[in-house]
Amino acid sequence: MSQAQPEQVPASEHAPETEPNVEPVSEQPIASDVAYSVFTVPQKKAIVLSASLGAVFSPMSTTIYLPALNEIAGDLHVSISKINLTVTTFLILQGLAPMMIAGFSDGAGRRPAYIYCFIVYIAANIGLALQRNYAALLVLRCLQSAGSSGTVALCSGVVADIVTSAERGIYIGYTSLTNILGPIVGPIIGGIIAQYLGWWWIFWFLTIFSATYFVFFFLFLPETCRKVVGDGSIPPPKLNQSLTGIIRERRRIKAGITVDATQEEAVRKNYRLRFPNPLSTLVIAGDKESGLILFCSGLLVAILYATTTGIPYLFGKIYGFNELQLGLVYIPFGAGSLISALSTGKAIDWNYRRHAKRNGFPLTKNRHQDLTNFPIEKARLEVALPFLYIGNISSIAYGWTLDYRTNLAGPLILLFVLGYGSMAAFQVMQILMVDINPGKAASATAANNLFRCLLGAGSTAVVVPMIDKMGVGWTYTFASLVWIALSPSLWLLMKYGPGWRKEKKEKEDRKDKAKAEKAGTEGANSELSAMQGSRVVEEQVQQEKVTAANASEAEEHAKIDAVAVSDIASRADDHKIR
Repeated sequence: MSQAQPEQVPASEHAPETEPNVEPVSEQPIASDVAYSVFTVPQKKAIVLSASLGAVFSPMSTTIYLPALNEIAGDLHVSISKINLTVTTFLILQGLAPMMIAGFSDGAGRRPAYIYCFIVYIAANIGLALQRNYAALLVLRCLQSAGSSGTVALCSGVVADIVTSAERGIYIGYTSLTNILGPIVGPIIGGIIAQYLGWWWIFWFLTIFSATYFVFFFLFLPETCRKVVGDGSIPPPKLNQSLTGIIRERRRIKAGITVDATQEEAVRKNYRLRFPNPLSTLVIAGDKESGLILFCSGLLVAILYATTTGIPYLFGKIYGFNELQLGLVYIPFGAGSLISALSTGKAIDWNYRRHAKRNGFPLTKNRHQDLTNFPIEKARLEVALPFLYIGNISSIAYGWTLDYRTNLAGPLILLFVLGYGSMAAFQVMQILMVDINPGKAASATAANNLFRCLLGAGSTAVVVPMIDKMGVGWTYTFASLVWIALSPSLWLLMKYGPGWRKEKKEKEDRKDKAKAEKAGTEGANSELSAMQGSRVVEEQVQQEKVTAANASEAEEHAKIDAVAVSDIASRADDHKIR
């Protein structure tokens, strides 16, 4: 691996920023001396925020549609339950689609995956703006979901490409910022458009917005996938190249800076443009530690979806709100989520540093570190668990304020608390998923989306019937108590997670060693076959030489015989003349 280029990364970024440790240096975990990424801190922030803006379309496409549900049901002459089904199918595809795109992006790069996602998404939005029947709405919403949902996993992949675990909390906060802005501004924009222009203009707005971003992305956002560009210093293939990448490459050539041949060879060997395969995501989902985190975070998000999907039905029925007013109801929830995104990242990084000092673990920025012997589960979940309980308790209280039809301020305040607590906890568990699956950030996020969206789809499908049968208060109480009853599993994860992770790593190491030995055996056999083949060829050449020599000798004998015969014939003629 080559050192980062000096003109791209300041010296302060190259030098490990190590804090005091309590253990002797010889007993501390070893961090790599090579810079994790050649991008500077301002460049990292710009890249992460740009990728996050691309991820805003998935949550925005979910919520921008919600204030118009009643109007759409009336225009298409279908029940509200059928319109809610379009939300359910959207969430199902939102969970399944990233499984295909994540593994593809981890091998072929982020840019080709982004391009595919936005082409599908823009085409689906145009179709949705033009359609006027329920069947087309249902199908095109699925296509819209398939296009937009992959960008969330890709955004997490970009963060993991250029940011280490020690500083990941702040950067994930940046990604959460735009992901939360989607649910905040989406219902407001959707309510305004549905009220004054008609609900179909919602999809024209998304078409224009996404096409504008796509042009910006196509020109400027660089490739970051480590299997394609390494630490960012390796020029990517033409399919992955951006305008800024071309400019950086020309500057390097002009300055006479050469690319590390060893790193470039390793990167080119790993580059694969494969057909999308969900297997990598399913493998992560099948891991016991990852599966436990996925189920708990997915169940939490299911409660959030049940809350946000039920808002148009409940506030329209209880308070008589129109589409614009329904859109404004989402502001407190979004504001709480936004504040959590801005504040939780610092708490995550602070707790990481606290555990690192306690365990004598070196704190280094912009350096890759092996977390095998570090209690990353405890460092993350100690932050998440308080927020998880706050979110679920506020969900119970929210249901009962609506059940008793209290003053509007009551449910709005509780929506703020619910948004703050639940989104902070989900953000922490999303980071933990990336931490325990190094090198597979996009696939880990896709697995997260799978559980989140499938459980969320189930909750959106049953929330209105449950409210009608059980009442608002008992519906949200039941959902939150189920999560609280399962929460001890996260306490067990803090205790046994490091051991499970170590066992998994040892198993993977044994597999890699077996593959290496097999490859070495095959290489030796191949070399032996080549040597044997070379000997055969050499023997054939020698045989051909002998044959050619024999033929040449025979030809010489023939010539001598012919001369001798000619001489004898000449003497016979002379004898006859005499």
